[in-house]
Amino acid sequence: MAREPSSARAVRFPAGYGTPGGPDSLLPWGYVEERLRAASNYWITTVGPDARPHARPVDGVWVDGALCFGGSPGTRWVRNLMANPSLSVNLSSEAEAIILEGTAEYVTDSSHPLAAPSMAASKEKYPQYFSGSESSFRPFWTLRPTTAFAWTLEGFPRGATRWRFENR
Repeated sequence: MAREPSSARAVRFPAGYGTPGGPDSLLPWGYVEERLRAASNYWITTVGPDARPHARPVDGVWVDGALCFGGSPGTRWVRNLMANPSLSVNLSSEAEAIILEGTAEYVTDSSHPLAAPSMAASKEKYPQYFSGSESSFRPFWTLRPTTAFAWTLEGFPRGATRWRFENR
């Protein structure tokens, strides 16, 4: 079940950044979803027990309005998420910014609505991680953003858009 934003507006920047565009200049949500589906990896930022940020790239898939990704429980970022599931995600790019914010959920139930679609998308995107007909469930993290931001450097800050999503 893909989620659509409940609202979109221009990002508020200090006046010195330039004049933002009006409603007609906002980026469409589809623009963001295309890039999220196509990304080879995602930069996640978690918060450690000492309140320091911790950024790392992870493999993942964008499925049904959610980023699904996994990692070893021994990694710092997983331990951080277990203690504090607040998460920021961004894509690598020198020409545009795409940022997701929200609370991650650890999925351990193979009947979760995202389990089968994320496994299928992962097998297609990262076949090197799967051998033969392997189809056993692997716990994973998911982020359904509560807020997202995107803009391109061309014409910035015109087009800089913020989306909000209803909590479900």
